[in-house]
Amino acid sequence: MEDNDPIWELPVRGKAPERPDPELVRRLGKVSAATACAKLHAQGIRRTFVSGPKPLTTGQKIAGPALTLQFMPQREDIASGLGQEYVERHTALWAALEAVQPGDVLVVQAYGSAFTGCFGDMLVRYFKQKGGAGIVVDGCIRDAPRVRQLDVPIWCTGTTPHYASQTELFPWAYDVPVACGGVLALPGDLVVADDDGAVIVPRRRAEAVVEAAGDHEQWEVFSRARIEEGGALSDYYPLTPETRAEYERWRQG
Repeated sequence: MEDNDPIWELPVRGKAPERPDPELVRRLGKVSAATACAKLHAQGIRRTFVSGPKPLTTGQKIAGPALTLQFMPQREDIASGLGQEYVERHTALWAALEAVQPGDVLVVQAYGSAFTGCFGDMLVRYFKQKGGAGIVVDGCIRDAPRVRQLDVPIWCTGTTPHYASQTELFPWAYDVPVACGGVLALPGDLVVADDDGAVIVPRRRAEAVVEAAGDHEQWEVFSRARIEEGGALSDYYPLTPETRAEYERWRQG
């Protein structure tokens, strides 16, 4: 094999998943990240919270299907970040952006790198034009002032002046399983993110999460009201059998 023979044909692409039911996504959009996390834990799914990324701008909330993007450690005999404007356009980063469909949440594996600016102004601007719902990346973004002006919901670990392949990582694959913030995210999984952070909802569990969350969030409304009226925390959070019966009477009007 000659040194200039390609070892891998990049970018690597997995199989694009089927689109979720839009009504399911809409209903999931009413569920908080905290409630989704709790209900998945009750189903035995323990690692769902994407640890590390925080909202670039607070007060935003998203729910949508995951479009996954995988950065990998850079190895110069395979892929190098030299000549960024000519190299990155042929990577999984550009390809993933072209694959964005309205409502997608881009979920990115970047190892918490403090040096890799996975997205900047132009890329986020294009993502917005494609109709993407938001980005969750366990790594950094760049061009932060301009990106904030775009008002695209982003959860990231920080900011950096570097472009995506300038230092230690390279955009490798998309529509593949990724590890984002310690959580496995599969293409087509659903994502819920708000000021508490981002949660990966396995697609096959989403309907059960939505159903369980509806009851949970409704009884929390009841419990808040009772606590503000002077009720005991131990009676109303969580509900006891007695206060559950009281809640059912309240709910029925």
